Amino acid sequence: MPKPNKQNKRPKNVNQLADYLGDTSTRGAVEIVVPATTAQISLVTAELGRKGGKIGGKRRLETMTAKQRQTIAKKAARAIWKKKSKGIA
Repeated sequence: MPKPNKQNKRPKNVNQLADYLGDTSTRGAVEIVVPATTAQISLVTAELGRKGGKIGGKRRLETMTAKQRQTIAKKAARAIWKKKSKGIA
């Protein structure tokens, strides 16, 4: 003969069943999650961008030829002087 189940039996009444299911599903440690602020999100994304930027710049420098570096430097200088002539910078 099988042993009787010693666990709490589920109630037959619908309201009592809803209360029982709510209690059993929320039993234990309740963790309150506080959403991150925009300042915290900005700090994390800035750190990730900084990390990728450091790696990307070094890799790009290693794979470029001297001619490619020269053309990029000229383009950057033109952009800077263009802003200065307009009075933006």
